[in-house]
This record gives sequence, C-alpha cells and structure tokens, in this order.
Amino acid sequence: MKLLYELNDRPPAGSTFLLALQHMLASIGGIIAVPLIVGSAIGLPAGDVVTLINAALFVSGAFTIVQCLGLGPVGIRLPVVMGSSFAFLGIAIGIGKADGVSGIMGAALVGACLVIVSAFFMEQIRKLFPPVVSGVVVTLIGLTILPVAMNWIGDAPAGSDQFATLPKLFLAAISLLVVLLVSTYAKGGVAASAIVIGLAGGYLVALSMGMVNLDQLHNSSWFAAPEPFKFGLSFSWPAIIGMCLAYIVVIAEATGDFLALASNCHRTISGKDLKRGLLGDGIGSAVGSLFGAMPLASFSQNVGIVGITGVASRFVVGTTGALLILAGLFPKFGALAVSVPKPVLGGVGFVMFGMIAYAGIRMLVKAADTRRNALVICVSLAAGLAVTIKPSLLQHLHHDIAQLLHSGITTGTIVAVMLNLVLPKSKEDVTAEREAEEEEMNSEHTQPLNEDTADPVMVRATAPKDAPLDEDSKPTP
Repeated sequence: MKLLYELNDRPPAGSTFLLALQHMLASIGGIIAVPLIVGSAIGLPAGDVVTLINAALFVSGAFTIVQCLGLGPVGIRLPVVMGSSFAFLGIAIGIGKADGVSGIMGAALVGACLVIVSAFFMEQIRKLFPPVVSGVVVTLIGLTILPVAMNWIGDAPAGSDQFATLPKLFLAAISLLVVLLVSTYAKGGVAASAIVIGLAGGYLVALSMGMVNLDQLHNSSWFAAPEPFKFGLSFSWPAIIGMCLAYIVVIAEATGDFLALASNCHRTISGKDLKRGLLGDGIGSAVGSLFGAMPLASFSQNVGIVGITGVASRFVVGTTGALLILAGLFPKFGALAVSVPKPVLGGVGFVMFGMIAYAGIRMLVKAADTRRNALVICVSLAAGLAVTIKPSLLQHLHHDIAQLLHSGITTGTIVAVMLNLVLPKSKEDVTAEREAEEEEMNSEHTQPLNEDTADPVMVRATAPKDAPLDEDSKPTP
C-alpha cells in the first residue's frame, strides 16, 4: 500500500491534529478500560479509580512520545501508541484482591525490570523471528484481537438479551460503512482520516438515538495532576511471578506489534531497533508503576490504523501522545472521547484489526514457499487460534502454565519458534529461502530503519526523502 505520509513526514498542523485524534480515539478506551476494570473489581473508591485512569493516560502519552521521537537509546522511532495492556488484566485483579494496589505496582516494577533486561538480548531474540515466524505472530495478533471488536459491538455480557441488539448492530454497521466509503471515495488527508470520521459519524447517529452516556463527562473534574507513589509499593513472590508471566506475553506481543508496524511503514527492523522499542516498554512500565499506572505495552489497534490510512508519520502519533497527556491532566477531555459508544468502536475495529491480520499475511507471503515452512505456519496458527476459541483446553494444566498459554498470541509464538528451530531444513528449503531473500532485496530500493543497522527495508522508489531515525538524524519537514 502506498503511504500518504511516510515515517519522517510532518503533515500540516490541521491534518496532524485530526490524524492524531483518531489514534487517540482508537486507544483511549483501551487505556482507560484496564484501570477502570481492575479498580472496580478490587473494590477501590471512585476517586482512586479516577486516579488510576489519569495516571494511565498521562504515562501512556509520555511514553508514546518517547517511542515515536526517541530519547537517547530508548524508543523505536516508529508511530507506536503505548497504553495499559489487557494482558495484565487477570493477574492485576488477582494481585489487587490479595495485596491491594500497592502489590500490583510493586510486582509491575519488578516485571518491568525483566523487560528492560530482555531488551539487551534482542539481537539474539530477533534471530528467532524470521519472516515465517514473525508473520505468524502478526497474523495472530490481528485474528485474536477481533473478539474485542465483537464484544464492543455486543456491549453486554455474551448470551444476554442485551448483547448485540439491533440498535447496536446498526451503529456498528453505520460506523463501518462510513469508514469504507471515506477510504474508497475520498482522497488525501480526508481518506487518511477515515477512522476518526467513522467514529464521528457513528457518534452523531448514536447521539440522535439517545445511546450516548454523558454521565462520566458530567461527573469528571476539570483538572487532576498525577500523584507519584499515591498507592505505594509492596512486594510478594507470588505476585511478582504472576506479573512476570504476563510480561513474557507482552514481550511476544510487542515484538509482533513492532514487526507489523514496521511492515505497514514499509520498513524492516533489526534486533537493535527492537531493543530500543522494548526499552521504551520496560522503562515506561517502571515509571508508570511509580505514578500509579498499570503496566504499558504497544497498542495493536493503532498498528491497523497506520495500515488502513497510509499515514506512517511518527510525528502524527507523537502528537497523539501529547493529546493523551492532556487527557490525563484534564479528565473531562478524556471523558468526552470515552463517551463514544462501544458499538461504534466495534464497527471501526473490524477494519483496524483486520488490517493487522493483513499485514501478517503479507509477511507470510514473503517467506519461502516450502513444505517445512507450511508446517510451521499451519500448526502454529492452529495452536494460537485453538486456545483463543477454546480456552478450556488448558483447564487441566498447572495454573502458571495455563496463565502463560491462555493468550493465543503467546501460544502460537512459542509453537512457531520451537518448530522453526526443531524442524530440519533441507537443501531445497535453504535454496528457497535464499531466493526469497534475494527477490525481496531486489524488488525495491532498500534502506535501513536506522543508519547503524544492516537490515534491509523497503521504501518507495519515489521516496528518497526518508531519513535514518537515529537521534542524530534530522527529520525531513
């Protein structure tokens, strides 16, 4: 897909704001959902839940900027949106009920250190993710996150009479239709803003139908500064072990997100690039635990936005970080975005999450077409989808193992990595892989993501303006 704005491009101010806003609208619900659900589940007072939400928005915004623009050796310099990950939801509730919020923050701090240490071994970890493996991971991210959009559309407990009622289905369909029409028939910045226009269109329809809940907007205060060490820190081994297992899931998901995002930006990344991104995740989570925010991770849904809009500018998403910081300081600003009905989010989510799966399929197409690789792909995809569709497959395993494998992304990644290491390569496999690599190298002009890495990257022949992303480079305005 041809990019409208490339990685180092700076769109006009008006377009930048609109494009950044749609990234914010796509992510703010997820950022707020984790602290809201955890706080409610462990019985926190409403004021403390608001504090958790404000901290999540503030820290997510700050480290979105770090990931996009870079801060020394930290930050991947790709259009990454950071937020509270759903991978931590179950373990955070369990720790919170046993040890309170201080136990969550203490375990999160230790787990973040695990991520930081892992970042220094990304050159070795990157070798475990050739196209056949990374394509599986990215495809699974798109496919396994689709149920989130379905639950948004249903907007009620599954199986209840209120799940996916006709008005909710209508709202989702309207939002999806607006995105499709704008993407198909509009041009330039309007087409690139298809997601936010779809959200706005669905919101207006929902408002006319009386399906917008404005209570949170009315009840929110105007200003609330983050409070460091608001909840304190406490440490227990069960909490730390459980949280570290969740972080392992996040490392796998973050690697897949970075690979998918690089693919959508027409880039490939090296182990050093992944190290910078994972350092951003780890340090962001560590800082977040001190400010009372849930652990951070890259947001998969925003990867899909980059793919469908063709806007790969890291300065656009950096502006999203600034908007998230504002939302954290001014709760009414965030409450307005949160008032978007879930069925509206679900409608546009179909497009966003489908684009992630498409990016993974595109990566798999680039892998060598051999019987061995076909086995790696089909078995690992099946394993990842199996635990997603039927979680009860894990019910007789030890709790810690089941907790690790409950994510289809993690299960599929583990299977793909193991099969790729164990299954022998024939001379035909080696020859086919070499031909595939040479074909990719020669198909288009290549350029490294950072000037100190040797990994090739595809860019348009008409786009010589792309510049390296190291902190010493100068982005093209």
